[in-house]
Amino acid sequence: MTGYLIMFGIFAAVTTLAGAIFFLLYDSRASTTEDRLEVLTGKKSARIEDQGIMKEDLMNAGSGIAGLFGRMFQGVGNIGLFFEQADSPIRPDMFFLMSFGCLFLGTGVGWASRAPMPLWPVFAVGFSLMPLTWLWMRRRGRFKRFAKQLPDAMELIARALRSGHSLNQGIAVVVEEMPTPIATEFMLAYEEQNLGIPIEFALKNMMKRMPNMDLKFFVTAVAIQKQAGGDLAEILDKIGYIIRERFKIMGQVMALTGEGRISGVVLQAMPIALFLTLYYMNPEYVMLLFQDELGKKMLLYAVFMQILGAFVIKKIVAIKV
Repeated sequence: MTGYLIMFGIFAAVTTLAGAIFFLLYDSRASTTEDRLEVLTGKKSARIEDQGIMKEDLMNAGSGIAGLFGRMFQGVGNIGLFFEQADSPIRPDMFFLMSFGCLFLGTGVGWASRAPMPLWPVFAVGFSLMPLTWLWMRRRGRFKRFAKQLPDAMELIARALRSGHSLNQGIAVVVEEMPTPIATEFMLAYEEQNLGIPIEFALKNMMKRMPNMDLKFFVTAVAIQKQAGGDLAEILDKIGYIIRERFKIMGQVMALTGEGRISGVVLQAMPIALFLTLYYMNPEYVMLLFQDELGKKMLLYAVFMQILGAFVIKKIVAIKV
């Protein structure tokens, strides 16, 4: 009976993943002109609207599981911003479908690898978190690329200001000359101010999408210059210099903490690798941990100490600059 349930779970996982990929590749719905105007005036988010993950698209996601996840998404306000910051090509309803499919797939992998049944939920949860991990890494990588491109953008705008151009024209230069993601973000701000939104508010909207400390300095400098005047080009040069110097210090910190970070990875992976090795060499010996009361307590204690150790190591090697 258990074998049939596992086979049904694997079938459901594969079917769900195939359906999610199909809807992702063949969803060709277009936005209307009114929606585009609302995007450019800041009432809606551009990338989220283009990908169809706003309220109207979620309501039309269909019945069944997709519609259920769509309705669940409506009540959570920050998920849309999270997807926007990651520039995700996947809509939230399809994302949740994929996560749900990976849940069944992880259970099937646990069964196929002949892992102990108490570990099947671990496989299921681990596989279900894979899409979220991918999205989080995509968001984090986009933030890092934006931060690295910001000094060059500051220098471009400063040179444009010294050449007699306005701040809006300097932003347009960044859009034309620099790659994504910074060109995309500055393009949204440029389009917003073209439709009448003050440049300070357009830049603040960009800061919400890209929470970066250096970008906050830039937005604050623009707001002060608009109110009190001053040499904005010189301020931007200094901001770019500070960013580059901090990157140098961060590189030195990463080099000095490299040994500690590698040691942390090894110490975290070694108990898991040793457990799996012992299980496949002598399953009866390892199963005592799941059958005996003392063994269960030892497993819980080991998991707690692994999490505590990871937290302590991260605190040691994570030096803020």
